[in-house]
Amino acid sequence: MKYHVAVTGLSLALGSLFSTRASGAATPALIPLPQKITYGEGTFEMRPDTRIVVDKASRETGEYLAERLRRSTGYPFKVQVVADASPEKSALGAIFLTTRDASATLGVEGYQLHAGKDSVTIHAPNQAGMFYGAQTLLQLLPLEICAGKPVQGVVWQVPAVEIEDQPRFQWRGLMLDVARHFFNKAQVEQLLDEMAMHKLNRFHWHLVDDQGWRIEIKKYPRLTQVGAWRDGIGFGLDPKASIAYGLDGRYGGFYTQKDIREIVAYAAARHITVVPEIEMPGHSAAALASYPQYSCDGGPYKTDVGSRMGEYCAGNDETFEFLNNVLAEVMTLFPGKYIHIGGDEVGKANWANCPKCQARMAKEGLKDTRELQSYFIRRIESFINARGRSLVGWSEIREGGLAKNATVMDWIGGAVEAASDGHDVVMSPTTYCYLDHYQSTNQSGEPRAIGDYLPLSRVYSFEPIPEKLQPADQSHILGAQGNLWTEYVPSFKHAQYMIFPRMCAMAEVTWSPAAARDWTGFTQRLAVHEKRLGEMQINYRKGMDE
Repeated sequence: MKYHVAVTGLSLALGSLFSTRASGAATPALIPLPQKITYGEGTFEMRPDTRIVVDKASRETGEYLAERLRRSTGYPFKVQVVADASPEKSALGAIFLTTRDASATLGVEGYQLHAGKDSVTIHAPNQAGMFYGAQTLLQLLPLEICAGKPVQGVVWQVPAVEIEDQPRFQWRGLMLDVARHFFNKAQVEQLLDEMAMHKLNRFHWHLVDDQGWRIEIKKYPRLTQVGAWRDGIGFGLDPKASIAYGLDGRYGGFYTQKDIREIVAYAAARHITVVPEIEMPGHSAAALASYPQYSCDGGPYKTDVGSRMGEYCAGNDETFEFLNNVLAEVMTLFPGKYIHIGGDEVGKANWANCPKCQARMAKEGLKDTRELQSYFIRRIESFINARGRSLVGWSEIREGGLAKNATVMDWIGGAVEAASDGHDVVMSPTTYCYLDHYQSTNQSGEPRAIGDYLPLSRVYSFEPIPEKLQPADQSHILGAQGNLWTEYVPSFKHAQYMIFPRMCAMAEVTWSPAAARDWTGFTQRLAVHEKRLGEMQINYRKGMDE
């Protein structure tokens, strides 16, 4: 479906909701931009007696919308559930959410939104689409709808509009590294709310690395007793920059299984799937500091910054028993399809010198340590697949031969080859998607970052479909995501600064039609959208100077 905007009339009362293109045509300040928009005349005004009417299937979405509207308007917004409801009978003077007669062509995440003078109706065949329709409705309202408490003196109007919308890609993600620096449960949930606002639907949670193990595993308590902590903040940072210190002065933290379940449920209510990452076979010093018997040399290993990186012993069957037990608990906590196992930057020197690894290579007929890595990944994949899940890993899981059913998360190449061989791919190249990079060439004016330069304009220019990929294989590109590695990001406010507004651009890249991409129009809408971020007290980077 081609992108289309038709403006047939516009009330001057809409004020700052719209920016203006250079051509003079009005453009809604919606991010991400919907697929098809037609504007009409007049507005729908929400009042204290406005109802939210829903069919049975849409009750949860209706309750979510009501809570969001109550927060800033102070209006009661009662939710009324009606059976076999039709807009003609139920929507007058109301906001109406219904699956009835919704077009199946909208897919799982699509919706239609109609706003007229007398009502607002959202149609969607599934609740994910209904939820995204609600997010669009919130952005059609005055900016103050994003405030965290009631705002007086606002006329809560929705412009007359017809929107038909669905995402371009099924994977619209954000990765947060909590291994290097720990962010607590409330902060993670706040980030999930910020993702939901932008119609992102995959939260890639990097829970494990050399500097920290952040997930409680009942069978192996030392993973959090030892692996979740280090002696100091590290990375040359000011200790006062973070709140992640224990009562004993050690730096770190972890999520209990109760925390995990609550975060996963919070995400699910916002139609976000949490994808856990449990690093292996490399980036595993935190695990090996806790259980050194699963290393090649017996350790010692430390979680402290600057200590050597860790790799599991690929020749020890007990290593796989340990990892299978860990993954079994992980899969009880995360119901989503994908389990991310990392697989990147594996140092193989220990394997080359380990008698057990050499014996494994001889027994399996493996010619080098690259093929030993492939053996490791394939063996883990077999365990994951047997439990109805799918393995996803970074580009390096292709080394030595890609596991049969694996999905590749491409950060340094290999997407074309993997997709051409029938593997699904999530695009996440450093050039466009690494949010730990500086946002300005004037680094002295920015908070410390890992290096390189990723301006907002480059994120917006990203095309997830590789140019050299044949059309027949393009369906294997599931989508894309932005990644925030946190070596130099010790606080949540700093994390927000690195994420926003670049994730606003990524949201549009992954949701909106490619043909609709317009940098000038985006920046004009973003100038308005940033006021929403401000109302939500998000610490976004201000200004377009790059």
